[in-house]
Order: sequence, then structure tokens, then C-alpha cells
Amino acid sequence: MFDLIFAFFHLALLIGLLGYAFYSLFQGNALRFALIILCLAGYYFIALHKNVKKEIQRKRKTKK
Repeated sequence: MFDLIFAFFHLALLIGLLGYAFYSLFQGNALRFALIILCLAGYYFIALHKNVKKEIQRKRKTKK
């Protein structure tokens, strides 16, 4: 149960950061937008990418 709460909490934070990045872009602050997007992309590749690929492979195996 804790893992599910943890996952939704992080999802909400990521959506909030994306929203703030686009809000900054529409306010004319392209540098802040680029910095937030670069940090989110780095976070994805450092922390999440390997696990996302594993989960995709696991889902494919269960379908076959």
C-alpha cells in the first residue's frame, strides 16, 4: 500500500513541476522552463528509465 501512495505522490509532484515549467514558459521565462525540463529529463534517465524498461518487458511477457 505504501508503494502505491509513494508512486501517486511522485506522479503528482512531476505533474506539478511540468505545469510550473509551462507556466514559466508562458510568462516569458524560457530559461526557467528549459532548466526544469532538463532536470526532469535527467531525473527520468537516472532514476526511472531502467525500471520503466523492466516493467514494459514484464507486461509483454504476461501478454504472450
